[in-house]
Amino acid sequence: MKKQTAGREQLGEFAPQFAALNDDVLFGEVWAKEEELSAHDRSMITCSALLAMGAPQLEAHLKIAKENGVTKEEISALITHLAFYAGWPKAWSAFSMAKEIFD
Repeated sequence: MKKQTAGREQLGEFAPQFAALNDDVLFGEVWAKEEELSAHDRSMITCSALLAMGAPQLEAHLKIAKENGVTKEEISALITHLAFYAGWPKAWSAFSMAKEIFD
C-alpha cells in the first residue's frame, strides 16, 4: 500500500497532530497491518461504514477499494445489501459514485 499523505497535505499546518495520526497511525499502522484483514477486506468494511454514515469520504474510499481489488460486482452487492440497513437514499447516492469509479 502506498504511503498516505492526505492528512499532512490537507491539514498539516492547521491540525498537525490530527494529520500525523491520520497518515501515520490510521493508514500507516492500522491499514498496513494485513495479517488480520487484507486491504481488500478493510476497503469493504470502510466503505460499508462510510455509506452507513452518509460520509463524504465514501467517494475517496471507493477509489481506494478499487485499487485494493474490490470488484464492481462486490461493491454493487455491498451497496444493495446495505440499502436495507443504512437507507435507500444513501444507497442511491453510493451507486452514483460507484458507477463513475467502477465503470
